[in-house]
Amino acid sequence: MGELAERLSALAQRSGTSVAVAESLTCGKLSSALGAAPDSAEWLRGAVVAYSAQVKHEVLGVPEVPVVSETAARAMAAGVRSLLDADIAAAVTGVGGPDPQDGEPAGSVWLAVDTGTERFARHEQFDGEPAEVLEQAVEVALTMLLTAMEDNAIRS
Repeated sequence: MGELAERLSALAQRSGTSVAVAESLTCGKLSSALGAAPDSAEWLRGAVVAYSAQVKHEVLGVPEVPVVSETAARAMAAGVRSLLDADIAAAVTGVGGPDPQDGEPAGSVWLAVDTGTERFARHEQFDGEPAEVLEQAVEVALTMLLTAMEDNAIRS
């Protein structure tokens, strides 16, 4: 994950792109990975760790839907991008396990990225213990952010 965060840092610095994240399932692990990257103070706007459904609804603008859903992930990404005035934002919500939540099995994760002009989401079903699910979710979120930033740099 360190290599992904370093690549993201270099691209953010070159392009002048600011980044924000909203996390539920990963409970700060994604923002910690980004914060450990070189010169993160220059491009990382911050993060909202919204573990509670109430925080997702009231702070990030998630509508009254299951919080482990595509709609919730998209709303979280849009909400944190707006709240922290970032150019790009990612969000992660899911079920670490061992029990299901919102009708979703353990390992079910929704991830989203919002660039202001483009929004996309992805569902993953990860295997493993809760700690392994979190690691995999952070890696996919970093990859999604990096890909979106690379695509945006190509279009600029």
